[in-house]
Amino acid sequence: MRSAEQATATGTHRSRHPIAYVAASTLLSMTQGLGMNLIATNIPQIQGYLGATNIEATWLVAAYMAPNVSLSIALIKIRNQYGLRNFAELSIALFVLVSLLHLFVTDLHSAIMIRFVSGIAAAPLSSLAFLYMLEAFSPARKMTIGICLVLTNISLASPLARLLSPTLLDIGQWQGLYMFEIALALIALGVIYVLPLTPVPRAKVIEKLDIVSYLLIAVGFGCTAVVLVTGRLYWWREAPWLGILLAIAIVTVTTAVVIELNREKPLLDIRWLASREIVHFAGTILLFRLAVSEQSAVANNFFQSVGLQNDQISLLYIISMLAMVAACFCCAAVMKPERVPAIHAAALIFLIVGSYMDSQSTNLTRPINMYVSQAFIAAATALFLPPAMSVGLMSALKRGPNYILSFIMVFLSTQSLGGLLGQAAFGTFITIREKFHSNIIAEHIAMSDPLVAQRAAQLANAYGRVIADKTLLSAEGTAFLSQQVTREANILAYNDAFLLIAVMSLCALVALLTHVAMGGLYRPRPTPAAAPTS
Repeated sequence: MRSAEQATATGTHRSRHPIAYVAASTLLSMTQGLGMNLIATNIPQIQGYLGATNIEATWLVAAYMAPNVSLSIALIKIRNQYGLRNFAELSIALFVLVSLLHLFVTDLHSAIMIRFVSGIAAAPLSSLAFLYMLEAFSPARKMTIGICLVLTNISLASPLARLLSPTLLDIGQWQGLYMFEIALALIALGVIYVLPLTPVPRAKVIEKLDIVSYLLIAVGFGCTAVVLVTGRLYWWREAPWLGILLAIAIVTVTTAVVIELNREKPLLDIRWLASREIVHFAGTILLFRLAVSEQSAVANNFFQSVGLQNDQISLLYIISMLAMVAACFCCAAVMKPERVPAIHAAALIFLIVGSYMDSQSTNLTRPINMYVSQAFIAAATALFLPPAMSVGLMSALKRGPNYILSFIMVFLSTQSLGGLLGQAAFGTFITIREKFHSNIIAEHIAMSDPLVAQRAAQLANAYGRVIADKTLLSAEGTAFLSQQVTREANILAYNDAFLLIAVMSLCALVALLTHVAMGGLYRPRPTPAAAPTS
């Protein structure tokens, strides 16, 4: 019966056009990406609907990311043991159900619980998006065109969420965001039933210690994600529970590592993960992930600090997405193992130029002034990740199928936790630099200065017709002047962040060129023959 089922599925696949699988992968990527980004990009609007503060509403993001950052580790073995089709159908059905639950949210506590479950339900969609995209191409093109397209689709979700959010919020506030996501999920549910993936042989690969190790890793990664999301809001040294969560993370992950080092068939090959090659790979990907946080975590917040909303920045998001798509096709056209250093160098140059251009911003800077710089940064995102993943995945495949799970863990961890780390690091950096610049500017402002007094009077005149009390009117002028000082300090802090990213990218480019010149990077290394697996 199972052989007939597999034969039918294979025959169905062969009768389908590859474009259908590309479209299915794109749909799954958008469904998962929008589910993750629609809330994160609309915290100010959602907090009003839920009657929460900004800090309280941020727990929606923390609740989603806590299980999501580690679940892909378990999903690979679950998929191999219980079958690809069962995995796909159950995953999308669970996601549809959780999406429907969002429509019944009326308070913050229920929203946080549902977002936690949503983080679990959305994790399989990334895996399915990869599988459907790779299904569409021949083996020779899976590592070039396939990887480029699927990683670009995942990157497109963030600007697309910001582009669609104003319209969806106008339609139905919180529910408007999720009516659209539910529609995508229902379409994806039908697509998965119509377009089956090629079946793979099942095997009993899950062991009892796998469950123990995964739970320890999940707790550690989850605690780390919560700290990275909320740390800069509660401030790192002001909330003792942040330290407790980090201590729990260290203990649980360390325990998992000890368990894995003493197993004959580990869930993750820790010794390989600690090798020079993989540490270098992880460091490179993590550094770049931190740098490209400039687009989502810094540039968008910059415009919010000068009073612009998502609907006023829509053309910037469109340009960024077009740049990603163009860079994706260019990367797919030229990507070969020997060209990876050149592609990475081009991506870093784009990032350096774009970030340096942004570092010259003023209070008059508007989206039109960042079209070129943000296009460079978006192109860098699409250029860097596919070659890196292709090189790492091929290295894992040469060592044997048991190493694939370890590689996936490294790649996804650097992407998910690296993204959160980038937002936390740059958010903290901007806060510190804003205080610094505020103090510097305040030192040069004194009401005894005629120019300062004249500026405060000009600002107060705006309310001269409605406030007759001169003392109160003078206080209003001083308050407005203080707001302008804070705004200017914020702009200078964002410029510092842009410049820091440019310097980081320049250092990465110098390191890359040095390694290539010394022949120490991207040089194929002999790998031991893979041990036979039962």
